[in-house]
Amino acid sequence: MEYGFSILMAAFSALLLLYAGLTALLKDYKMIPLRARVSFKPKNEKKYMTQLAKVIALVAAAPALSALTGLLNPLAGLIVLIPAAVFFIWLGTKLMKNVE
Repeated sequence: MEYGFSILMAAFSALLLLYAGLTALLKDYKMIPLRARVSFKPKNEKKYMTQLAKVIALVAAAPALSALTGLLNPLAGLIVLIPAAVFFIWLGTKLMKNVE
């Protein structure tokens, strides 16, 4: 299976984008797992869920880039995945900093 890595990363990215879309559409705070919900209660749940959906969609770009790179070389796709994920998560923390 030559493109197994790319297919797996593309599916993972698509599922993350689906979750981000549902989160942005419904804006339901209960879509967050209970373990994470217990630790933080935002003042404005709708705004928080909108920003969280943006961050999830941003983080979904890392496996998408990895899938595209993996079409050429699966090892290069893995090498792209790690720094891209770190960068997008860091950028997501910057986006969530001012949301209460």
